[in-house]
Amino acid sequence: MRIKQRIERVPGGLMVIPLMLGALFNTIDQLHIPFIMNFLKSIGVSPVEEGIYEFMKIGGFSEALFKTGTLTLIGLFLFCAGSQMNLRVGGKALKKGILLTGSKCLTGIAIGILFGMFFDPMNGLLGLSTLAIIAAMTNGNEGMYAVLTGQYGNRSDVGAISVLTLNDGPFFTMLALGMVGVNFPLIAFIAVLLPIALGMLLGNLDEDIREFLKPGETLLVPFFAFCLGAGMNFMSFFNPEAVWGGLALGFATVIFTALTGILVYRLFGEKSTIGPVAEASTAGNAVGTPAAIAAAASVAAGAGLMTVEKAQSFQEIANLATIQISISTITTSILCPIAVILWDKYQRSKGIDGRLEDIPGKKIKISAELEQES
Repeated sequence: MRIKQRIERVPGGLMVIPLMLGALFNTIDQLHIPFIMNFLKSIGVSPVEEGIYEFMKIGGFSEALFKTGTLTLIGLFLFCAGSQMNLRVGGKALKKGILLTGSKCLTGIAIGILFGMFFDPMNGLLGLSTLAIIAAMTNGNEGMYAVLTGQYGNRSDVGAISVLTLNDGPFFTMLALGMVGVNFPLIAFIAVLLPIALGMLLGNLDEDIREFLKPGETLLVPFFAFCLGAGMNFMSFFNPEAVWGGLALGFATVIFTALTGILVYRLFGEKSTIGPVAEASTAGNAVGTPAAIAAAASVAAGAGLMTVEKAQSFQEIANLATIQISISTITTSILCPIAVILWDKYQRSKGIDGRLEDIPGKKIKISAELEQES
């Protein structure tokens, strides 16, 4: 039936389709349709409350995998993602990776903080929040980056992905929120970083472990996306704030992170600036950040570093932020490749071929493809 191929035709399909399916099933479940509840009762499902039965809460492995396992699946994803963070990268690739990571993160954080200064940081213009803006703009789609730089960039552009993987996960979002006065205890940062750090340690100690865990970066995305969707109502996707906020977030991500990255590249003497444009996207795995931040906020409230009301506000915006980030993922997965194609044509009109490696101190350039063949 080629189900996977059809899903992948949708931009960000491996994340978006399961997310929407989870929301659809949960929406049906929350309608508490009598004949469905009668069937559930007849097969021995325990009621969630007096007279109410839900097929998303039947207990056992099914409920754990499809309804309540969000944080576990995201934690496992972060562990696998951490294992792919290669510390042994070439000098040129390291330089580009640092420039891209720094410019993208600082752009997202700066725009998020400025937004919070002029609008409500929890539910401002178009329903956007500082959380949604920072989570979407600081985390790029590294799979798409690899494909785009592989076609339009050079070897060091592709190699920069080893550093860019540092963007995976909610750490930079937590750090930015801490800068604007949201007090997370040290243990909350440790709880987020520990899976990434352990994965990174093991992946760099043993190449076989890295290869073993590599499929987890892709394999786990549809599972935690479905779980996230299972906590939403499908009708929320038709909320104007979700749609327009998500679209605005997608356009802002492509425009601002690309422009900032190009300026930084030029400042540090890079001729080809394909990398920053290829990184101007929102990663599908960023949809898990609001849930992780909400969980960290609960820890902070328990430690007395945040009021219960403040922690509750993070819980309340998590679903809307997740939907907006999902829409931003779809939007950028369409806009980003178009931007790369157009920027490549512009560079070529200026005599710059992004596929050729610029070697400092020499007057020659080496094609990444030719170097690999040799």
